[in-house]
Amino acid sequence: MSQDVPTRLAAMREAARLGGGEKRIEAQHAKGKLTARERVDLLLDQGSFEEIGQLVTHRCDNFGMAEQKIPGDGVVTGTGLIDGRQVAVFSQDFTVFGGSLSEEHARKIARLMDTAMRLGIPVVGLNDSGGARIQEGVVSLAGYSGLFLRNVQASGVVPQISAILGPCAGGAVYSPALTDFIFMVDGTSYMHITGPDVVKTVTHEEVTSEDLGGARVHASVSGVSHFTCNDDAECLVRVRRLLSFLPLNNAEDPPRKECDDPVDRRAEELNDLIPESANQPYDMHKVIEGVVDEGDFFEVQSDFARNLLIGFARLGGRSVGIVANQPAAMAGVLDIDASEKGARFVRFCDAFNIPLVTFEDVPGFLPGTQQELGGIIRRGAKLLYAYCEATVPKLTVITRKAYGGAYCVMSSKSTGGDWNAAWPSARIAVMGAEGAAKIIFRREIQAADNPEFEEAQKVAEYEERFNNPFDAASRGFVDTVIEPADTRRQLIKALDLHATKRTSMPAKKHGSIPL
Repeated sequence: MSQDVPTRLAAMREAARLGGGEKRIEAQHAKGKLTARERVDLLLDQGSFEEIGQLVTHRCDNFGMAEQKIPGDGVVTGTGLIDGRQVAVFSQDFTVFGGSLSEEHARKIARLMDTAMRLGIPVVGLNDSGGARIQEGVVSLAGYSGLFLRNVQASGVVPQISAILGPCAGGAVYSPALTDFIFMVDGTSYMHITGPDVVKTVTHEEVTSEDLGGARVHASVSGVSHFTCNDDAECLVRVRRLLSFLPLNNAEDPPRKECDDPVDRRAEELNDLIPESANQPYDMHKVIEGVVDEGDFFEVQSDFARNLLIGFARLGGRSVGIVANQPAAMAGVLDIDASEKGARFVRFCDAFNIPLVTFEDVPGFLPGTQQELGGIIRRGAKLLYAYCEATVPKLTVITRKAYGGAYCVMSSKSTGGDWNAAWPSARIAVMGAEGAAKIIFRREIQAADNPEFEEAQKVAEYEERFNNPFDAASRGFVDTVIEPADTRRQLIKALDLHATKRTSMPAKKHGSIPL
C-alpha cells in the first residue's frame, strides 16, 4: 500500500468532519444551532456512531460544481445506539451547500432507510436543508421522490422520527410529513411548501417564515408538528425519550422497564376529582398522572386540539398509548382536529403493538356549521375507523360523560373494546339529561300546568335512569364499575390479562379509511 493512502484518507476524513469549513460552522453556532455531527453525537450513546458513506461526493459538473466537492455531500449517515438499542440516523449539514439535497445526498439517505428496514430499526432524520440542489435540476427532485417512496414503505414497519432543526421548504416537507413524529425547534426551524416571497407574489400577503411555518404555528394551528423544543439539545433528548416507549419494529413488543411504582398503588385523590356539577370542568391530566407509573405522561401534540390528550406512559412497566378527552378544553368535545389527532395516534400505536388506554369524558361532537361544512362526518369517522381497526389490547375507563355517537367512537365495547370500565360518576346515554327530557317528554311538559317544574321533574327522572353506569353495566356494555382510586390496579390487571391477545382483521389489501 502506498504511504500516501493513509495520509489521503486522513485528509478526506478531516474534510468530511469540517463540512463547509470553520467559518460556516461558526455561522451555524451563531444562529443557536449545532452542526450535523454535534447533533448525531448528542442523540446517540457516546461512541456508538458508525458512519456510512463518509467519503461520498456529488457527480454534478454544471455551474462550476465540479470544483466544489466535499466528502459526505452535505449529509451524515450511519447507525448507532440509543439506550443500547440500534437506530439509523441521518443528519443534514447546512454548512455544505446549505444542506441541499443532491442525487448522492438522497442516495445516502435512501440506502440508510433500506438498511433500517432490513435490520428492523427506527430511522431518525435530523433535517436542516435549503431544499433541492438547484444545480442538479430534476435529478435532485427524483432523489426526493425516492425518499418519499421509502417513507411509505417503512411506514408501520419501523418507527420514523423527524427533527426539523433548520429550514425545511418546498417538496422537502413531505418526507417529514410521511414520518410518524415531527419535532421542531422554536425560533430556528420552519416548514412550508412555498416561502414568503412566493406567497407575496401570488396572494399579495405579507408574511414571515416564522408566521408561515414556524414551530409554534405547526404545533398549535396546523397540527403538522408533534413536539416543540427550545433548542437542538432539548430536541435530541426528547427524541431519545420518545424512542424509549417504542419497539424497534412492528414485529417486536415495546420495551418493558422495571417498575418501582407499586402496581396496587391507590390514587385516593381521584375519588374526589369529579365535580358535582356535570358542567364543571376538571383536568384529565390529573387522572392520567394519578394512574400511570411515577405519574410520567409523555404528551404528544400538547398545543394542538387540546380537547383531546394523546401520549405515551407506562403501566406496570409496559408502554401504553393514552387517548383521553379533556373536559378542561371545550368541555372535551370531539371536533375535526381532535378526531384526526386521535386517529393518527391510535393507528401508530396499533401498528407498533402498543396497547391503548382510553379515558373517556365526552359530551358529543362539536355542533355548528363550521364543523359540518368542514367535514366532521368524514373526518370524525377517522377516529372511529382507527379504533375499530386496531387489534392491540384496548382498555377504556369512562370517568363521567359518554354521550351519543362520541361514546361509540371512544373505544366502546361494541366497537371492539377489550376491557371497558366506568367510575360511579359515569353517565352513559344518547345525550345529556336536559336535552333528552325535552325530547322524550315534550308533550307532557307542554301540557303541564307548570311546564318548568314538569321539565325539572322529567330531567331528574332521566338522570335517575341513565346518569349512572349501572344500566350499561347490567347490559354488559361496561365490564365493571370501579372505584376511581383503584383505577391503576384494575388497568394493570386488565393489561396483564390481555398481553397475549391475538386477533386479526379479515384478509384484504388494505381498508379504505375516510381520508
